[in-house]
Amino acid sequence: MPQTMPQSVAPTVRPPGADAALILDDGEVFWGRGAGAAGHSVGEVCFNTSMTGYQEILTDPSYAGQIITFTFPHIGNVGTNAEDIETLTPASRGCVLTASITEPSNWRAARHLDAWLKSHGLPAVTGVDTRRLTRRIRDGGAPNGVVVYAPDGEIDLQALLAEACAWPGLEGMDLAKDVTCGQTASWDETTWVLGNGYGTQTEPRHHVVAVDYGAKRNILRCLARAGCRVTVVPASTSAEAVLAHRPDGVFLSNGPGDPAATGAYAVPMIRGLLETGIPIFGICLGHQMLALALGAETFKMHLGHRGANHPVKDLATGKVEITSQNHGFVVDRESLPEGVVETHVSLFDRSNEGLRAEGRPVFSVQYHPEASPGPQDSHYLFQRFVEMMEED
Repeated sequence: MPQTMPQSVAPTVRPPGADAALILDDGEVFWGRGAGAAGHSVGEVCFNTSMTGYQEILTDPSYAGQIITFTFPHIGNVGTNAEDIETLTPASRGCVLTASITEPSNWRAARHLDAWLKSHGLPAVTGVDTRRLTRRIRDGGAPNGVVVYAPDGEIDLQALLAEACAWPGLEGMDLAKDVTCGQTASWDETTWVLGNGYGTQTEPRHHVVAVDYGAKRNILRCLARAGCRVTVVPASTSAEAVLAHRPDGVFLSNGPGDPAATGAYAVPMIRGLLETGIPIFGICLGHQMLALALGAETFKMHLGHRGANHPVKDLATGKVEITSQNHGFVVDRESLPEGVVETHVSLFDRSNEGLRAEGRPVFSVQYHPEASPGPQDSHYLFQRFVEMMEED
């Protein structure tokens, strides 16, 4: 919901040369130097602790409606390229960095991060004390905010504060409709290999329909690598339309926004699939909406999980996996109904990280087993899905 608007921004001294800022909805201002596209953008301010993969993070559709604070200081040092992307059109709203973007130093670099941000219309503010900002988010929760870059120096703090306060926030917001594909399409690209780039699946053994709520490309690549022919369908596709493709299994993708909001149309579809006994595998938003379809509940987290070093315990084996995560909503583990078993838990806060339906080929995880550039501890889940299709 929109915040009660403070009377004015907090007292602040604008440093010399500051042509960019992050304005939070409580009136706090973080001054800095601009990068990327001139202009401003409003969204929820979150932080990501990953040390690698900033291009994959910025292109992850799950970041729709969010301004990303990078806690790692050296963002942009390896440049950008045309391969390390999760979608063609980034849905994130902008980013906040500690240091200025340096010249890239990597043999795969094809473009400076500043130029890449400009090309996608993403504003950024650099020179921010991201440690202080991260503590603010950790203690007070993820605020709404505006990131602004004004090369001419004209920044109306009061007007931007009003915009931050008026933004409704992610709770109750269906963003899957904004990032889903426009039409049904086939996918056969496999994962990247050093020296060869991406491959092509030419001998698929199974057919999977992937419901696109904001699917990361590397998930689709992992499915293809596991021997699947993948048909990608829009988020609003009905159960009947999914089954008309005669799939061996159905995948429910990651995505942004509130699962309860997207679930208004997705949950009835998923329940229709559950009635057929077809194997189902869900990740992130797909996991949350599968839980809703099975009778559980979800809620918005205080600050969410976003990073590439989150320990998750597999309750069946006792194994601990280091995982990549990006979610601001979570399944309420106390709400899991009879017949739905918790399979994985976070070792950070004991929140739910996975489930399965007893007696049915249905499972899901909250984290990202396809993580690119890594870690790769959880790639086995794609093979588990394949085995379910082979047994079905």
